[in-house]
Amino acid sequence: MDDCMDRTPDLDGLDDEVRGRFARVKLVLCDVDGVLTDATVFVGESRESEFKQFNIQDGLGIVLLRSAGIPVGWVSARFSPATRLRAEELQIDYLVQGSRGKLPAAMEAAAKAGVGMDEVLFMGDDIVDLAVMRKCGLAVAVRNARRVVRDAAHYVTASSGGRGAVREVCDLLLHSRGLWDTATKKFFSDHE
Repeated sequence: MDDCMDRTPDLDGLDDEVRGRFARVKLVLCDVDGVLTDATVFVGESRESEFKQFNIQDGLGIVLLRSAGIPVGWVSARFSPATRLRAEELQIDYLVQGSRGKLPAAMEAAAKAGVGMDEVLFMGDDIVDLAVMRKCGLAVAVRNARRVVRDAAHYVTASSGGRGAVREVCDLLLHSRGLWDTATKKFFSDHE
């Protein structure tokens, strides 16, 4: 388990350009396998018996983004019932599975959200993510991404995919946009 999940986001550790990119984000898109999971897929006798492990803290980070008004989408080259179920649980705004080209899917999600690609944060881990990463405003690679993907990223997470990388980015984004208090208010209230 990564020890990076407890850290308060270090905005001072970001250079001015990357901090500015975080501040402009209006839509978060990410790959699934290797970003939201550790890239492990357990396959049974049928597609319905496929299992994936999602990080619950990543999920709460996504809930916080959505509660602050930042839509979230997932773009995966693979179709998976497990991904669809988790997306439904988290009320993901845009889910694209089985996409042969992630860039057209990302551009369509941005158009539906009414934002430009320069306002999109995309998280990836492998070469199938590079086209989107090269076109979006903030390209993020998880720590365990392929080197070519880390080299193409504006920001590389301290945590690995499926181990808190998404939560790390959610927290950074909320703090950089000044939305942390708004997003977390209900968790600190005396009333449920």
